[in-house]
Amino acid sequence: MTLTIRPYTQADWPAIMAIHDAARPVELRYAHLDDAFVPLKIAAEREDLFDDTLLVAEDPRQVVGFVAFTADELGWLYVAPTQFNRGIGSALVTAALEAAPTITDVEVLSGNQPARHLYERHGFQLAQTVSGHMPGNEQFAVTVDQLSRPAG
Repeated sequence: MTLTIRPYTQADWPAIMAIHDAARPVELRYAHLDDAFVPLKIAAEREDLFDDTLLVAEDPRQVVGFVAFTADELGWLYVAPTQFNRGIGSALVTAALEAAPTITDVEVLSGNQPARHLYERHGFQLAQTVSGHMPGNEQFAVTVDQLSRPAG
C-alpha cells in the first residue's frame, strides 16, 4: 500500500468525520464507555481540534486516518476501522513526532491496549493513570493512562 501523509485541508473534513465516527466507538468500547460517543462535528468544536496541527494519511484512493497534535501533546489519532493493522496509525505517529519532536505526552483511555501498545512502540511509557471527566462529554467519568516520552 502506498501511503501519503500530508497536511489536512478543508476538503478532508467529510473523510475525517467518517473516520472518527467509525473509529471512536471502537476506542470507547475498550474503555466500556460505549454511551459516551459524540460525533466529530460536535467533538471538534468542544475539544478545539482545529487549534492543533492536523495531518491526514491518504492511500491512492482516499483519506484513511488522521492525527492532531500540539508542540507537546499528541491529542487525536484515528484510523478507519477497515484499515486497522496496516501500519497507518504508526505512520501517523511517526509523522507527528517528526513534525513536532517536542511532543512528550499522550493520553489513552484505560483499557485501550491497542492504542497503548502503539504509543509504547514509539517510546512513550506510562507516567500515571488518572480519573476525571471526559473532555467534550463531561457527564462521563473516565480513567486515562497518561504516557510520556523524552522530547526528541
